[in-house]
Amino acid sequence: MTDETFSPAEHKFAEPKYFEDLAVGERFYIPSRTLGEANFAAFQTASGDNHPIHYDVEYCRARGHRDLLAHGFQVLIQTAAGAGIFPHVIGDALIGFIEQSSRFLKPVYAGDTVYPMLTITDLKAQRSTGVVTVASTVHNQRGELVLEGEQKYLIRRRRPDA
Repeated sequence: MTDETFSPAEHKFAEPKYFEDLAVGERFYIPSRTLGEANFAAFQTASGDNHPIHYDVEYCRARGHRDLLAHGFQVLIQTAAGAGIFPHVIGDALIGFIEQSSRFLKPVYAGDTVYPMLTITDLKAQRSTGVVTVASTVHNQRGELVLEGEQKYLIRRRRPDA
């Protein structure tokens, strides 16, 4: 039996926003996660990074680290917008992810819990699109800022300038 009231096009997480609907200071949480040894092994496999600092505990300890040291990119990927609500809020207005930069401020170890966040810091309108700049941050379970960066997205405008 078909439900005539159901529409796949209406099955969405949030009402989509366009560039004009966004505001500086708007925050987009990304769920926290504890990075275990399985995360380290998966990242090593995906990245091909075979340096023992990321998979050999004794090597790490001999160099003053308490556990496996996360690769910087392993920390950075925690800020992937798709892991949170940002791309769902933007919906079909999202054209593309166009730029990224980051600074790695403190070590992240196996067993640490990370708390990623994206916060809109700038909106640059263009004719038919706009560039949304977000600050990307990752804190650990001790409240320490371990990564800070910036991401830029190209977003459609609802009413392009003539």
